[in-house]
Amino acid sequence: MKVVVCGAGQVGMNIASYLVRAGHDVTIIDQMQDLARKLGESLDIKAIAGHASHPDVLEEAGVPDADMLIAVTYADEVNMTACQVAHTLFDVPTKIARIRQQAYLQPRWNDLFRADHLPIDVVISPEFEVARTIARRLEIPGAVEVIPFADDLVRLIAVRCNANCPMRDTPLKQLAFLFPDLHLTTIGMVRDGHFFVPSGDDQMLEGDDVYFVVETARMERAMSAFGYEQPRAERLVIVGGGNVGSYLADVQHKSHPEASIKVVEARRDTAEALAATRPWLNVLLGDAREDDLLAEANVGSVDALVCVTNDDEVNIMAALLAKRKGCPLAFSLVNHGNYAPLLGPLGIDVTVNPRETTVSSVLRHIRRGRIRAVQSIVDGAAELFEAEALETSPLVGLPLRDVNLPAGVIVAAVVHGDTVITPRGDTVIRTGDRVIVAARAAMVKRVEKLFAVRLDYF
Repeated sequence: MKVVVCGAGQVGMNIASYLVRAGHDVTIIDQMQDLARKLGESLDIKAIAGHASHPDVLEEAGVPDADMLIAVTYADEVNMTACQVAHTLFDVPTKIARIRQQAYLQPRWNDLFRADHLPIDVVISPEFEVARTIARRLEIPGAVEVIPFADDLVRLIAVRCNANCPMRDTPLKQLAFLFPDLHLTTIGMVRDGHFFVPSGDDQMLEGDDVYFVVETARMERAMSAFGYEQPRAERLVIVGGGNVGSYLADVQHKSHPEASIKVVEARRDTAEALAATRPWLNVLLGDAREDDLLAEANVGSVDALVCVTNDDEVNIMAALLAKRKGCPLAFSLVNHGNYAPLLGPLGIDVTVNPRETTVSSVLRHIRRGRIRAVQSIVDGAAELFEAEALETSPLVGLPLRDVNLPAGVIVAAVVHGDTVITPRGDTVIRTGDRVIVAARAAMVKRVEKLFAVRLDYF
């Protein structure tokens, strides 16, 4: 697939690098010549310096022959115009745009992005997606990742294996016997910063991040088996009142109006705007790294602190200082990938990676076959798919023990109608079932083929 990415910032860079790894033909456009050249050289792709919405620049980038345009520059208006030009002049089949300003995203303006108005096929809002991701994790204290699949009948959960985990130091193949009511599938672990797909003989060790898939109705039992039984966070401090922080406050207030929410914001104009538009919100003006401000926010008595400023260092330091003051649960948004493995050992409970959220939003529109949803995990080390099993799929009609799955691919759950099945060796997938499959990054194309429509069948 030929893809043109407009914008070489953090979002564009991560989308482009992922697409290159997946074998797609990628060209990137950025107004800053040095940034475009640097990214082009590092990824060994064509890079164009210029304004992403100008027809001549798009033409030079190969948009007339592109299958997809992904516009993720800093300016919403440039992204929208690039999609309009790509549609009107070059008839690009699929156009994806990042839209950050909430004014464009209000439900009453939904008609704006219709094909006969402003032809954007997919609108992604990374900040809003990150806020929703954090909100899901706050619902389940102890979870470092929560991703719904199959209309939320199934969830991907990641937890840290602590010293009090009842399943610690037990081979995975014995868990079904020791915990017969525990219906989950372990799909991966992160140990010492490295992701791997475990075998039945592997054990969960203290400090591991464990990724598993479980029926949503059985989620509380699964969390209890890992030693996590805390109630949902009701008292929350958010550091950073920008797009992510304000979205998160809105989501939390809408779902739990009784919750106590404070926002710490260093910019006076932003703080004043938050206070004026959200009377239910307690807004504190100042630097979250200051001891007096943390004391005023009473971080030692809240249920959770979530740091979502645009500065990784501010997020990390504020979270560490809050933990030192007794905060039981600290989240830190981190854009710099090299920081993430350091935060767990430092004591920060949950690291939020906005890149995975954005990449996953784009991936679901690139995958082939009957794939309904895709989630990138562990910074692209693996992916989780929700796909419909076709009659022509080699997965259909055979017990899973007889299906020759590639190494690094795991069938994590099967949804038959509204019934969730935890796969075992004798499980048989039927036509039309929704199948949740986990795969290492290198196996992604093999998984796509499992769910692709075979022309020779017709």
